[in-house]
Amino acid sequence: MTREFETEWRPRALSVLRIAAGLTFLCYGTEKILGFPAGRTPEMFTMSWTAGVIELVTGALIALGLLTRPAAFIASGTMAAAYFIAHAPQSVFPSVNGGAGAILFCFVFFYLIFAGPGPWSIDALRARRAGA
Repeated sequence: MTREFETEWRPRALSVLRIAAGLTFLCYGTEKILGFPAGRTPEMFTMSWTAGVIELVTGALIALGLLTRPAAFIASGTMAAAYFIAHAPQSVFPSVNGGAGAILFCFVFFYLIFAGPGPWSIDALRARRAGA
């Protein structure tokens, strides 16, 4: 792989990672809040419902690349809490307790707090317009 290729595609790959993670996270929120696709909706204002609202809103924001850093901060913290509240008490091992997804989301979103949204984002578009 050439240096030019890496330099050119690294920011784009960041955008692809952000979009994929945001859309996947959004799916968990649509399932809990909108009942789509699985149709299992928790009672309003329960911990699961609150997590669903956070997944829905921050997933959409992260996928769009809008307010990415604050949304990623909230999403990362939510996944850390979800892991320690729902998964860790079942077992120390993520492969046993079903928490691998929560850990991965937590750290991908944690990375986005520092890396930003990448060039294919509303945040980047707004920054370009503000600088122009």
